[in-house]
Amino acid sequence: MSEKAALLAAIEQDRNEIIDFFRGLVRVKTPNPPGDTREAAAYIGKFLTAQGLGFRTVAPMAEYPNLIASFDASQPGRHLVLNGHIDVFPVDPIGWTQDPWGGALVDGKIYGRGACDMKAGTTASIFTYRYLSRIREKLKGKLTLTCVSDEETFGPWGARYLIEHCPEVHGDCLLNGEPSGTNTIRFGEKGPLWLAFTVTTPGAHGAYTHLSASATKIAGRLIADLETLTELPATAPDNIVRALEQAAPAVDHAMGAGASLIVPKVTLNVGVMTGGLKVNMVPGQCRIEADIRLPLGIDKETIMKEVRKIVARYPGVVVEEINFNPPSYCDPYGEMVEILQTNARQLSGVEPVPIVSLGGTDARLWRYRNIPAYVYGPPPAGMGSCDEHVGVDDFLHVVRTHVLSAYDYLTR
Repeated sequence: MSEKAALLAAIEQDRNEIIDFFRGLVRVKTPNPPGDTREAAAYIGKFLTAQGLGFRTVAPMAEYPNLIASFDASQPGRHLVLNGHIDVFPVDPIGWTQDPWGGALVDGKIYGRGACDMKAGTTASIFTYRYLSRIREKLKGKLTLTCVSDEETFGPWGARYLIEHCPEVHGDCLLNGEPSGTNTIRFGEKGPLWLAFTVTTPGAHGAYTHLSASATKIAGRLIADLETLTELPATAPDNIVRALEQAAPAVDHAMGAGASLIVPKVTLNVGVMTGGLKVNMVPGQCRIEADIRLPLGIDKETIMKEVRKIVARYPGVVVEEINFNPPSYCDPYGEMVEILQTNARQLSGVEPVPIVSLGGTDARLWRYRNIPAYVYGPPPAGMGSCDEHVGVDDFLHVVRTHVLSAYDYLTR
């Protein structure tokens, strides 16, 4: 029996254990905000300890611990890093048919907040680390596992902290299990630019509209003008454009019909709008928060130049930056892409294609340092919504693909 066949046999033998671990991780509440992941970190740490796998905890904030485990293989070689986060979106209970913290297994699907984003992928990383640690004498190089907090708020106390303060997690390549859909591999992602606009007017009695402009009406016109940002052109490198054109059907399949049309474009979402105190008062203040996503091939200053032009037309409007992460990408035809494609095809008959993600992941932090970082995970079913879930077959497929791909990378 080949080493890869033996790995697959071990995964099949441990099928129930892997599923039970995943369901248990889903049951540990880690909504962010508030982002407290201490219980989840303890859950993972207990498992690693039981497996005889050492790790260390890095917690720049006590409630946001990060676990790092690493081993050297018997021969020199390259360093592969596995990364997964343990915090998840908060829960709006409306619309759920299953307990969002129950980890229920119903009709071949595991339900719960964080099931696909991304406790399935984090579980895949943990078991990949376990299985390869058992055969380290047959590998080359080094394997590192990072289970991090604070991803949902862009990682100042999670992966970003590790990248900036723990260079041993950099590695030569990163593999991440964020939800991607098993038919795609994410080699890049758009960059979020979050801006807040505050509109201030004197305000007045609702019948005395001649005395003051309405802050909410101004905000509405401002939003309409901001929509023109989506018409700004982006110029991505030729190999990226080619990869995205070829992947258009897979992008729509993974992220919903129409996704391929907005991957290369600037998008605008006004996620928050607050203003007014009472129906018969002219609002004196309104605040909107806009999520602008930058595709590959356009920079922040190009966007901000247009934003400043728009704001200049509205006296009394102040803009502030809440958050920014540049778009990121690595080689869409890199070695890890080929490895993932080969293993996924052999396991399922479907060869995933390289795409750019609409949403953000910690993988961007490695790409910022010119370290190739790739995302291969389950479909994003219910991500950020109700009845988030992962099919058991998809979950185990991701586990198998990660294990075999990490093995291939560390034996070449």
